[in-house]
Amino acid sequence: MLVSAHYRKSKILLLLLLLIGISQISSAQIWTLKQCIDSAQVHNKNLQIQRNNIEIGNQKQQEAKGNLLPKLNANTDYKYFTNLPYQFMPLSLFGGPEGKYKEAQFGVPHNINANLQLTLPLYNPQIKAAIQSTEIATELTKLQLKKSEEQIYFEISNLYYNAQILNRQILFVDSNLVNANRLLRTMQILKEQLMAKGTDVNKVALQVDQLNTQKAIIESKQEQVMQALKFSMGISPDREMEISNDISYQIDGSYTRIPSLDFQIAATQNRLLNNELSTLKKSSLPTIALFGTYGVNGFGYDKKPDNFLKFHPIGFAGVQLSYNLFDGNILRKKRVQKKIEIQNNELQQALVTEQNTMQIENAMNQRNTAQKSIGLIEKQIKQSQSIYEQTIIQQKEGVASLNDVLVADNALREVQQSYIAAIVDYLKADLELKKVSGQLRIN
Repeated sequence: MLVSAHYRKSKILLLLLLLIGISQISSAQIWTLKQCIDSAQVHNKNLQIQRNNIEIGNQKQQEAKGNLLPKLNANTDYKYFTNLPYQFMPLSLFGGPEGKYKEAQFGVPHNINANLQLTLPLYNPQIKAAIQSTEIATELTKLQLKKSEEQIYFEISNLYYNAQILNRQILFVDSNLVNANRLLRTMQILKEQLMAKGTDVNKVALQVDQLNTQKAIIESKQEQVMQALKFSMGISPDREMEISNDISYQIDGSYTRIPSLDFQIAATQNRLLNNELSTLKKSSLPTIALFGTYGVNGFGYDKKPDNFLKFHPIGFAGVQLSYNLFDGNILRKKRVQKKIEIQNNELQQALVTEQNTMQIENAMNQRNTAQKSIGLIEKQIKQSQSIYEQTIIQQKEGVASLNDVLVADNALREVQQSYIAAIVDYLKADLELKKVSGQLRIN
């Protein structure tokens, strides 16, 4: 019975351990670069703000179009005159002398007015220009969203590559630790056999400590990079996350150059400035509007012997023409300012084009240099690894000294770091080339 109970407990414990292992495996999701970027598309707050700005632009566009529709207002007011207004009546109306007047009060103390007013613009060039400005402004906001997406793409790619490189560095350090610990055990055995000095053991032990310290520093950097990556993705910093260790750096050719977002933004701003200048020019044109009013006027008297409250209808329609004859040259000064802004914008477009050409050439040169370095260093790694292994064998045979082993090990580590640095340079240069060539897009 005791054996059976113990067996059942063992099975339950094994099942629990299996479930825990499965849950840990399922929680440790491996994130690809595309998944990180997709997550940022949904959760990054900067992108959410830009999308809200686009919606604001759409609403402003609808608001501008609403100025073409008729406006209907309801008005009402009530006035009680404690003193009725005076009017001067010519006495000649009543047979008196010419040039003589007599003041008189007209009306009743209670006045009520209620009406509906309708206005409809028939010709107003400023309204149409304002609608065009809101349309261009919305296009500009969409380009700025693409610019933010491009920047997020660039940041996440950089962080992802850095995290991959740090993972690769940790793998190199772990491999070097295995070699160092193996060498340390060998030296300890040789010391026990009085075939090695204590200083030899200490040298190898120091190397092991240095590798452990190096690993701790890299792991700390890796944690910082992962936190920054989670922030850019818009996910919680407490969320468990692992990335792929497979560093893909395909040797790509040149990218087809298309206008960069900076140039597109500057060009759209130029359209907006020109439209604003056109609006200022049209401000000098007259505006024509149709208007009409329909309502009632009420008059009341609350004294004896004839108190009353009577309402009478009122209605009229008309056309209003407005034309600015002189505004103190304000519009002319504004037009001059806007022309200068357009000139600056055109200079900015030329500057962006020249700068973009320079950036493409620099990025291509950096990528080509890094590409050549990777091929050379890969050969050096194989040579250094072979030299290290041969030195270990020679050291066991007594042909090589411990210093020879340490020198070979240091040479191997240096070439490993050079290899990592070359990959980093290539990935960053390739990413920069995509960006300045206009190929860094999020579909």
